[in-house]
Amino acid sequence: MQDDMLQRILNHPKYQELKAKRSSFGWWLTLAMMVVYYGFILLVAFNKAFLSTRLGDGVMTIGIPIGFGVIVFTIVITAIYVKRANTEFDELSNAVAQAVTK
Repeated sequence: MQDDMLQRILNHPKYQELKAKRSSFGWWLTLAMMVVYYGFILLVAFNKAFLSTRLGDGVMTIGIPIGFGVIVFTIVITAIYVKRANTEFDELSNAVAQAVTK
C-alpha cells in the first residue's frame, strides 16, 4: 500500500512540476546568496582599504553598512522563499495530496 502511494506521488505530473519549480527556485536563491556572501568575503580579503573608508567624521566605515546589507539580504531572500512556498508550492503539494488520496 505504501509503495503504491509513493509511486503515485512520484509519477504525478503536479509533483514533477513542484519538484522542478522548487529546485530551480532554490538554486537561484542559493546562487544569489553565494554571490552576495562571497562577494563580501572577497572584499574583506582583497580590498580592506575600501571597506575601511570612513563615512563622514564618525567611526562608521563602508564595511558596516555593506555587512548589514548582507544580513538584510539573507532575511529578504528567506522571506521571498517562504512567501512562494506558502502560496505556489503549498498549492501544488495540496493538489498532489488530493489527487493521490482519491
